[in-house]
Amino acid sequence: MTLPDLTTYDAVLFDLDGVLTPTAEVHMHAWRTMFEQLFAEWDIEPPYTDADYFEHLDGKKRYDGVASLLRSRDVEVPWGSPDDDPVASTVCGIGNRKNEVFAAVLRAEGIVPYPGSLRLIDRLQEAGVPIAVVSSSKNAEEVLDAAGIRDRFDVVMDGVIAERDHLASKPAPDVFVEGARMLGVDPARSAAVEDAISGVRSAASGGFALVVGVDRGVGAEALTAAGADVVVDDLAAFVD
Repeated sequence: MTLPDLTTYDAVLFDLDGVLTPTAEVHMHAWRTMFEQLFAEWDIEPPYTDADYFEHLDGKKRYDGVASLLRSRDVEVPWGSPDDDPVASTVCGIGNRKNEVFAAVLRAEGIVPYPGSLRLIDRLQEAGVPIAVVSSSKNAEEVLDAAGIRDRFDVVMDGVIAERDHLASKPAPDVFVEGARMLGVDPARSAAVEDAISGVRSAASGGFALVVGVDRGVGAEALTAAGADVVVDDLAAFVD
């Protein structure tokens, strides 16, 4: 398969977790740790599995993911507010509890960007193509700093901005469309790169000219069904 030349697009907007850095693994570990403890405390069945991560959490804003997963177990708790204590029995409190686990793992272990993703970033920057990060995570700035690549991006559209501006979570198009606006480009002439089903749907519904799916375990068929125009295992495929 001949892949499109990404340097021909007006801009390329990248998801972060699972696309630029293997933070999905850290997120998965943190969610699993937190929910296994919570389910045990609250006697929630069935037990948490990694399938729950892909179905309810991957690519979504943290609190929306918590609410989605709890609803899947017929559990309803008050939404609360973002400044809730991590021990609070609210959606926000539970989300904050997970964030504490994530931050501890990130500080202890650090993060290294995917080499293939760095090579593509190099190629795009050499060609003068604007690039941005579009992430649902409120930890995006911290992750980019930890990975040593924050200075590569003029625009980082993250979960902090999404919450401040009341932007809907992926799979709604809001965050990708806002990322393009912040970068000063038209989605119809730009490309978006995602590894999550919800993220692919977000970019596709945002009217991007090209939606690239990166298969880190979700499956090429699922990404294609969600709206990916092309699917690769590694972004080095666009450089080699």
